[in-house]
Amino acid sequence: MLHKTSSLLCILSINAMIILLHGHSNYESFNNNDNSKSKLSKLRDRAIDMENFSKNQHCSNKKILDTTPKSGDIFDFIIIGAGTAGSTTAARLSEISQNKILLIEAGSYENFFMDIPIFAPILTLDNNINWNYKTKPSNKYCRGMNGNVCLWPRGKVVGGSSATNFMLAARGGAEDYDRWADMGNEGWAYKDVLKYFKKLETMNIPELKSDTTYHGTDGPVHITYPLYRTPLSEVILEAGKEIGYPIVDYNGKNMIGFSHVQATIMNGTRMSSNSAYLHPIRNRKNFYMTLQSMVTKILIDNTKRAVGVEFTKDGQNISVTARKEVILCAGAIGSPQLLMLSGIGPEKHLIELGIKVFQNAPVGENLIDHLGYFGLQWITNASIGLTTSEVFNPFNPYMSEFFINRTGPWTTLGLAETLAYVNTKHPDKQSGLPDIELLFTGIQPINFIAPILINLKDPLSLWIKYGEYHSWSVLVGLLKPKSRGRITLLANNVNVKPKIVPNYLNDSDDVRTMIAGIRTALRIGETKVMQAFNSQLLNVTNMECDKYEYDSDAYWDCMIRIMSSTLFHPSGTCKMGPRGDPTAVVDSRLKVIGIEGLRVVDASIMPEIVSAPINLPVYMIGEKAADMIKEDWKY
Repeated sequence: MLHKTSSLLCILSINAMIILLHGHSNYESFNNNDNSKSKLSKLRDRAIDMENFSKNQHCSNKKILDTTPKSGDIFDFIIIGAGTAGSTTAARLSEISQNKILLIEAGSYENFFMDIPIFAPILTLDNNINWNYKTKPSNKYCRGMNGNVCLWPRGKVVGGSSATNFMLAARGGAEDYDRWADMGNEGWAYKDVLKYFKKLETMNIPELKSDTTYHGTDGPVHITYPLYRTPLSEVILEAGKEIGYPIVDYNGKNMIGFSHVQATIMNGTRMSSNSAYLHPIRNRKNFYMTLQSMVTKILIDNTKRAVGVEFTKDGQNISVTARKEVILCAGAIGSPQLLMLSGIGPEKHLIELGIKVFQNAPVGENLIDHLGYFGLQWITNASIGLTTSEVFNPFNPYMSEFFINRTGPWTTLGLAETLAYVNTKHPDKQSGLPDIELLFTGIQPINFIAPILINLKDPLSLWIKYGEYHSWSVLVGLLKPKSRGRITLLANNVNVKPKIVPNYLNDSDDVRTMIAGIRTALRIGETKVMQAFNSQLLNVTNMECDKYEYDSDAYWDCMIRIMSSTLFHPSGTCKMGPRGDPTAVVDSRLKVIGIEGLRVVDASIMPEIVSAPINLPVYMIGEKAADMIKEDWKY
């Protein structure tokens, strides 16, 4: 296992590969037989392809100049965080030429590995581009992970988590947003936000782009199907039909059903918020970005108005002023942390840490996340998928297919080829909101990497021994959790990561829904079309669960608490609600209640999490926020 892991990670390191293939002092004498020379020649050619791809993608003139402001510099709008929402908001506000915009990012530029779709699982393990958050240890969830801790990677890079995520493009259902509006958030019903989903989107799927009721064709974010599919992808759609589900455009009228995944990919490579929104504005004279800049505090004056930002860069403490607004886009962990450090949050908690309180507010409460169960895998007697060695073997053509033509398995998401949205409580109902998402893959690397990705205590005894079998797997995602967690500070110091308590499975209904989702996945494995390939479930049971009868509710309750982890969608910690709502941090204009000149624009404002991955909804939030800001300032 360790040998396989180190080999895979070596292949995924461009520096190691180029040194190995170009700098090996004994390259010519490495092996003198003709066959080996031919293989090494192919290997060298692939490294050259890789090197050229790197130069073409990230050594071009697309980067925005890193500017270091001076203390006392004045901007109209200061935006904290160059992730999905921050990049979107900054780009749209910079359309007004008289606005002087500063975008502050703690990380640095994207590297070229982030553009390669299949490397998505590896990116969450890269400490250089990751905030490395972890949950508080628990005996109720994440029990199969080292230290009973779930890893919560978030992108620390230009583009934020859109540069490191799995690129799934989904909006959620109309009812998600109608529920936001019903909670008192005027202007956030589906009829209000649909235009922003269309505005941000260029739909490149031919059979969907003609549906102009639901899709846009001229936005910065390109959406398409991945260019490669294993045979499993079509088989899963047939299995869905067999159990009564339609094939749907889940970003159209109805979500419930089966589909190939829609992805934020363009020409076979990832599209992050950096490439979508920032690259096109790199020559605007009114836009400035400072990198590797850690914001320590939002500056608030005695009238309770945000007047600027304090940050550190290259050992310097720098304070800059905002004429109009400070816009906080640091995400569902970073935004509440900065608000609390700046004196906005639970009064008692802040006083205990010696923080001057400007506004008592429920910052950090209402933490919501999608939980995923990783424990379902089937082996088959047919090659309907690809194994790890097949995908990453440098002697196979897949590497060259990608680097030369942007085609082949390396253009897949690394996690999902096909997905299904189902309502386990009303399985015959094919409208409304789903409660479970099923992600299917026949690309074996995710099965191989998953134990490492979710920090399992003992991956050796689980799936790894099946690493070279042809197989397929299902990830079961809980879409509408009732459980709520919280984020609090551990110190009055931005460099001390906050305490994250997600409280997964705290509500018993969440457990019941997850079990129903697992049983839906098992039904799919039992369909005639899947049994035609002799699909056999790997009944990998943690020893702790052996005492329960297999397939009983108690058995699955045990397994879920051991083998489930985050789907990387934290949200809700700066909840949007009407003024007067004691649970709200921002109002429906995303203004921080009780503080002038300060807004929060990111996933933290979601009053409830949507029934889908949250990247597209966060783009939408950024687009809508920019319009609201323009309206408020009479542009």
